Amino acid sequence: MTHNSESLLPSAAVAPPPTASAPGRKRSLQQRRARAAWVLVAPALILLFAVAGWPLLRTLFYSFTDAAMDTPEEYNFVGLANYLDFADGERFGVLADPLWWQAVGNTLWFTACSVSLELFFGMLLALLMNEKFRGQGLVRAAILVPWAIPTIVTAKMWGWMFHDQYGVINDLLLRVGLIETPLAWIAEPTLSMWAVVIADVWKTVPFMALMLLAALQMIPSDLYEAARVDGATAWQRFRRITLPLIMPAMIVALIFRVMDALRVFDLIYVLTSNSEATISISGYAREQMVSFQEMGVGSAASVLVFMMVAGIAACFLWINRFSHEGKEARE
Repeated sequence: MTHNSESLLPSAAVAPPPTASAPGRKRSLQQRRARAAWVLVAPALILLFAVAGWPLLRTLFYSFTDAAMDTPEEYNFVGLANYLDFADGERFGVLADPLWWQAVGNTLWFTACSVSLELFFGMLLALLMNEKFRGQGLVRAAILVPWAIPTIVTAKMWGWMFHDQYGVINDLLLRVGLIETPLAWIAEPTLSMWAVVIADVWKTVPFMALMLLAALQMIPSDLYEAARVDGATAWQRFRRITLPLIMPAMIVALIFRVMDALRVFDLIYVLTSNSEATISISGYAREQMVSFQEMGVGSAASVLVFMMVAGIAACFLWINRFSHEGKEARE
């Protein structure tokens, strides 16, 4: 019986189909996730543009005109004159107004002081509420009360507390001997901004505390137990474990609070009647547009407020992304 010689030869090994490398598969997965994320957020972005984008574009348009508040349909284009203009050796516009720069300084000072204090006291409250003790639920519920009170009510309440004759703040300070005569917290320029900061810190510390508490509860307890076994002190556990793990949530909370503090208006307007000593950039824009009926100048100030808030928020996001990429590179 004859045999086919080809059947006696070993069959050629069939090479497996080429597969994508691991980095290529990872990039493809990331691209699919990115496309899915854009699809999911697209309705919200469209709604956001319809609600906020059109007013912003209209404000930008009016910032290049001399429109008045009572007759917005009657205007002439003035270019950048509402922002900065030169005539007869003098400067005009928002950027040439000393009150604008005072408002910028007040806003930045208020933001730095209030957000720093809120982060400090919020961290202390979050660490306290993260511990197990009797009445923990009651404390967590009570801490929400200042945050739930409307800002207008908070301003009026603290206005009475800071009253130079009937206020409880002066009464307490006089009783403990820290002051000899009542202080005019609202009327005194050197004290009025501190009064605003104290009222804002009292109201918004709960927000910071709850954001940090949510991050603290996500940390596995095994990490702390291992650190205790290794002899780490409480400060070392906080610096090496707690702080790095809650950093993303803390940055998000800081972004929210910084953006909110930069746009502060109602608290200052009600508590101090928007005086020059405490006027904010939002208060300046409102004064130009409503009090002086200069819609073009007020729109220019509003655009500058938006650019300032958006720029600082972008810096926060860039710092967060840079630190996150640096951490991934080290790993």
